[in-house]
Amino acid sequence: MTIPPTNPVPHAASGPLSAPSAWNVANALTVLRLVLVPLFVWLLLRDGGQDTETRLLATAAFVVAIVTDRFDGDIARRWNMVTNFGKIADPIADKALTGAAFIGLSILGELPWWVTIVVMVREWGVTALRFWVIRHGVMPASRGGKLKTVLQAIALGLYLLPWQSVAVLHWTAVVFMGAAVIVTIVTGLDYVGRALRLRAAAKRPLP
Repeated sequence: MTIPPTNPVPHAASGPLSAPSAWNVANALTVLRLVLVPLFVWLLLRDGGQDTETRLLATAAFVVAIVTDRFDGDIARRWNMVTNFGKIADPIADKALTGAAFIGLSILGELPWWVTIVVMVREWGVTALRFWVIRHGVMPASRGGKLKTVLQAIALGLYLLPWQSVAVLHWTAVVFMGAAVIVTIVTGLDYVGRALRLRAAAKRPLP
């Protein structure tokens, strides 16, 4: 007589979990960040950036967008909401927001263009590097890269405030921006080195 197993194997109905839907909270926060970018730019550049009320609204829009960047990734990973859309849209939204802030401040003459150019070259250069080595491996964000993001967010937030005539605020913004630029350059060079090592390791013959 055959004894039935105490823990029968589940049927096909209980197979692998389906991929998470792109319609989720994490992606909604990413889309909100993308939508906020043109609104932020309009508020920042309106009246040459000289209207205090509009400038405060631009700062508020930037802060809200930065906060969504902090939470959408955590929500996606914690609640199994990671999707292909999110993987593509999230970094685009991040770079669109910070890029808009850097370019907008330079257009207003409040931030030197060389700072904006250095940051933009680094940001898009690292993105290009990631695509260059993607078939050999993934380059995750480093601690330095995360520090760079925090410093840029603080520096931009300070520059966006309308009271730059206050010496303490202005020089605090300058110090944070200087630190952000230094970390941006250093981490950019680090990513170049990591990309080259990753490609070299992938091409090295097996022992």
